[in-house]
Amino acid sequence: MTLDNRKKFVDKKNKRISIKRQSELLGVSNSSYFYKSQKSKKKEIEDTVILQALDEIYTKRPYYGTRRMKYELQKVYAVDIGRKRIRRLMQQLGIRAIYAEPKTTISNKQHKKYPYLLRGVEIKENNQVWSTDITYIRMNKGWVYLTAVIDWNSRYILSWELSITLDTEFCITALKSSLFKGKPDIFNTDQGCQYTSKEFTEILESHNIKISMDGKGRYLDNIFVERLWRTIKQEEVYLKSYDSVHDAYKNLREYIEFYNNKRPHQSLGYKTPAEIYFQNKNTHIH
Repeated sequence: MTLDNRKKFVDKKNKRISIKRQSELLGVSNSSYFYKSQKSKKKEIEDTVILQALDEIYTKRPYYGTRRMKYELQKVYAVDIGRKRIRRLMQQLGIRAIYAEPKTTISNKQHKKYPYLLRGVEIKENNQVWSTDITYIRMNKGWVYLTAVIDWNSRYILSWELSITLDTEFCITALKSSLFKGKPDIFNTDQGCQYTSKEFTEILESHNIKISMDGKGRYLDNIFVERLWRTIKQEEVYLKSYDSVHDAYKNLREYIEFYNNKRPHQSLGYKTPAEIYFQNKNTHIH
């Protein structure tokens, strides 16, 4: 039995056995336990700090690969870290540089991939193109993942969800919620396994929606969502300190309501996304 398994010992009253008794049972010294425990906690704290730093660097400079990330971490954050660890943490965040390598979007070779349909297309109308993506949201302890569906013409956030894992289910939930508000001609995603899954693509096909997918590593193919992530992080996430998933959800909900209904966009003639999206509709704005 390993040192880590010691934490699983409980007595008949479902109380933890003391560290001293655990050490006796396992035949190791208390000092060995505390050394291993503190070392593990230190690495966890270091990873959390580096994840937050990587997220901030990526938000400002999404074209940085592991080499530039390493340089920036050393120069600005005084963190000395290898590229292999940076690549692992970037994969954990679900972020990728503009160019194809390193590969950070988790794909599935068995899933069907669709061509990119939006090259040279002029966006003129609401519900012409919707898109979605996933981003990392930091908390005081740990992190959550945010997904959102956005209308390209109005920049309106049609739906959003939080998850503690990079699963497919919360992406499907966001997609289904968005379809209560309308239906796009084209739906654009990256080639992540959440979006190439049969469960996700079948929903779009059943609604006769054309599926478009970014080219590998082509950050600019989904630029409207990338801009949305930058806005949310700079105006909300980096200014707050979320204590829990509930706290993150509450604050993000308030910000997204502000973003949709009160925040004017220069590119929209200083109108809000809701004003543009609902301008020709008699629809209640939530």
